Amino acid sequence: MTCSLFIWPSDERSKEKEELLMSMRHTMKARRALTAAAITTGLVLTVAGCGGDGGEKPDVASSSSPTDQGKGTKGKPKDEEPKAPEESVLAEVKGGADNTTLTINTAVRDEGGFLTVSGWVKNGKGGSWNPTPWRGEEKELSGNSASMAGASLVDRSGKKKYLILRDTDGRCLCTQFSGAFKDGEEQTWFAQFPAPPAEATKVDFQIADMPVATIEISDGE
Repeated sequence: MTCSLFIWPSDERSKEKEELLMSMRHTMKARRALTAAAITTGLVLTVAGCGGDGGEKPDVASSSSPTDQGKGTKGKPKDEEPKAPEESVLAEVKGGADNTTLTINTAVRDEGGFLTVSGWVKNGKGGSWNPTPWRGEEKELSGNSASMAGASLVDRSGKKKYLILRDTDGRCLCTQFSGAFKDGEEQTWFAQFPAPPAEATKVDFQIADMPVATIEISDGE
């Protein structure tokens, strides 16, 4: 099999090269023109879509400015904004050997037959305070460390005392504090009890050597 190699004459090669370059230039110009037209069309469509008013300019006077905020029917000045209601306080007692403040905010009875009491406790000792005695003296609750495990409720009308709920391992359904309180430190707490009967609307809450706090029960939704 014989292979042959064809070489164009130099003048024909140059002519063909020039025609090829000219064709490429025309093609690139055409593409640039189409690209520019597409971009322009896109911009026009975008502006028309944002305007939505037949090409009329928006009324500058009708636009809100930073100085207009808080005026009119849609806004209020900062000093007129409604404030969040303060957390209700059912009872607050202070005392004990460590000058502790115990605040009770809620006592809610739910449909499951439980009563959940919650609030705040504040260290007023003047130094570090560890609420370990608050776990109670029951052996079953000894593993609860610093907690609300020693809390109880008394229904005076029904002449019945309710101890805090606990699981089979003796862990209370209550707050387990992380450790000692610093001077003036506050922490939230909760404790769950069996719910007194519906006719009992008030109970006495007590823990450790703190004074008794009489609280009103509310029914949950």
